[in-house]
Amino acid sequence: MNESWNFTPIGHIRSPFREKFGIPRQSGLVRTATAELVLRPPHDRPESLRGLEAFSHLWLLFVFHAARGGARRTVRPPRLGGNTRLGVFATRSPFRPNPIGLSVVELAGIEHHAGRTVLRLRGIDLLDGTPILDIKPYVPYADSLPQARGGFADSPPDARLQVVFDETVEQRLRDEGEEGARLRALIEDVIALDPRPAYRQDETPGREYAMRLGDHDVRWRVNEAGIAQVISRTALPPAEGEIS
Repeated sequence: MNESWNFTPIGHIRSPFREKFGIPRQSGLVRTATAELVLRPPHDRPESLRGLEAFSHLWLLFVFHAARGGARRTVRPPRLGGNTRLGVFATRSPFRPNPIGLSVVELAGIEHHAGRTVLRLRGIDLLDGTPILDIKPYVPYADSLPQARGGFADSPPDARLQVVFDETVEQRLRDEGEEGARLRALIEDVIALDPRPAYRQDETPGREYAMRLGDHDVRWRVNEAGIAQVISRTALPPAEGEIS
């Protein structure tokens, strides 16, 4: 029996999430989080995707390529406040014996252009550059089980922040038309889920947070009333080595 296997990615994700901080902790929580899956030859041939357009959602098997620290037997899920340890196999932590992840995403379209095949996706929770190992169609009658128990994650997270934008940031986004509106919606939806580490959520108000969304540096803080204020948004040059 073979005890090891080598896998080659069939493609890579182009995502607005350029760093771990800010990525939704599950797929589907932020529908405005869109991405592209760029397929690599020979998997980018139209015949490999024939019939896929009939499905609304996909399973993506991927590699936690940016996870650092190796496998762990126990981890502390953010959902439990970061203070309770569970076995790694009872969680979706990236610190696994084999750093393989599984995510359900919405298929928004399939495009063939300029010698490339691209799958357009919504509701993603994947870092830019994530290697994709496989695509499987989501089949509702088999994959959706309403009677299943969800352990410590039996329902979606309910801790949400109200998000407001400083007037200067708001006006600049308005001036950018549809692109600015899309970016505003993504910023609001990501921050509303409160991406702060659990141990930071009870800290003294006013601490400034920064995250990169696409080619934008977004800075925000939570005030005394518990409202997240977006205080700046700065355009950045593409980082060296980014997937394009």
